[in-house]
Amino acid sequence: MASELTADPEVYANPEKYFDQVIEINLSELEPHVNGPFTPDLATPISKLGEVAKANGWPMDIEVGLIGSCTNSSYEDLTRAASIAKQAAAKKLTVNAEYSVTPGSEQVRYTAERDGLLDEFEAIGGKVFANACGPCIGQWAREGADKGEKNTIVHSFNRNFAKRADGNPNTHAFVASPELVTALAIAGRLDFNPLTDTLTNQDGEAVKLDAPVGEELPARGYAVEDAGYQAPAEDGSHVVVAVNPESQRLQLLDSFAAWDGQNITGAKLLIKAQGKCTTDHISMAGPWLRYRGHLDNIANNTLTGAVNAFNGATNSVLNALTGEYGEVPAVQREYKAAGIPTLVVGDQNYGEGSSREHAAMQPRHLGVRAVLVKSFARIHETNLKKQGMLALTFANEADYNRIQEHDAIDFVDLKDFAPGKPLTLVFRHADGSEDRVVAQHTYNEQQIAWFKAGSALNLIKQEQGL
Repeated sequence: MASELTADPEVYANPEKYFDQVIEINLSELEPHVNGPFTPDLATPISKLGEVAKANGWPMDIEVGLIGSCTNSSYEDLTRAASIAKQAAAKKLTVNAEYSVTPGSEQVRYTAERDGLLDEFEAIGGKVFANACGPCIGQWAREGADKGEKNTIVHSFNRNFAKRADGNPNTHAFVASPELVTALAIAGRLDFNPLTDTLTNQDGEAVKLDAPVGEELPARGYAVEDAGYQAPAEDGSHVVVAVNPESQRLQLLDSFAAWDGQNITGAKLLIKAQGKCTTDHISMAGPWLRYRGHLDNIANNTLTGAVNAFNGATNSVLNALTGEYGEVPAVQREYKAAGIPTLVVGDQNYGEGSSREHAAMQPRHLGVRAVLVKSFARIHETNLKKQGMLALTFANEADYNRIQEHDAIDFVDLKDFAPGKPLTLVFRHADGSEDRVVAQHTYNEQQIAWFKAGSALNLIKQEQGL
């Protein structure tokens, strides 16, 4: 409830006691923004979007508008978007772009259908998809995406990295609120500002969209016939999970190896990632997600989107065993087969994006032992810890520049791994010189226990006697 989104009285009375800085924003004066393309942190006010798009050569025609998935798909979100659709139909407007709606859950979908919201979307030419991840992670049959044509789509999903939605690196994906996406899909162009501009309807009349309205909660409450929940067996001791060993889409997981208690020595650099390296760069979505139940198969996309700082290329790293360049997963598999530990080096905010655990599980499965970066996205850092990996940050960010392509790496004091105590790594360069790099970490005692056991799951099994 909106009424609950407030601070405690003592915070209002003495804000300086609780915050370093207080920023007040008048939301009534905040203009709607559109974020993108290719990143969720490039924001443009709607009044400037057309101008900025033309200056950057972004495609002006909107091919598809999409709302929903896990983000911006609540009942209130749908009512606000439906209010735009309803008035558009009354003003004899239809969408000029493909338009789809993905409810956030079966409960939301069922309630929205009961209350007529889905009919409002379909009345202007919209399509209602299944309540799932859907197009947000590339799970939609978009015609023509394989041609790689430059185009624009607008959606209310939470991520818009290159190739995420449809596998096409030339799809310019923009993020906006569900109601703004709906208005832009009706207009079909990026240079439409619903705050000021008019549209020509089926009768040739100039009409203007009114501001959206919404309901925070359904007046008749939520409803659902089948929420999809299946209770587990009361006694699961005799349950057998049978997976065909020949399956390409399902695979039983093996436990990761526990730490041997020794310093890691003679490690090789798998990749030094340059610039943005999101979870999509580490573990791509789209068609790859057919293998999300088969760790070994999905691991074949590991870090294939990361830019190698030494050659500016993606999916091309030096294989220290052969002296040749190869695809990242293939090179890492050779290191694993040879029993050689490896290290990944990254830039700022490494692991930004969706909180998918595959981005941590895949490198771990392939034999990567540690990730050393300038800074982490918080959730990805935690995911690495849970999989028994070392998630480390440079004490001095400038040390990132000291890492060389042919380096061999030794951990000097891993045997003394403890909360609040930095680790020291020695990077031995091909010319015989070396650099000692201090790495910070945020591990507490429990998380160090995860590392020692090989993963958080391993530790849970040990504690449960499994």
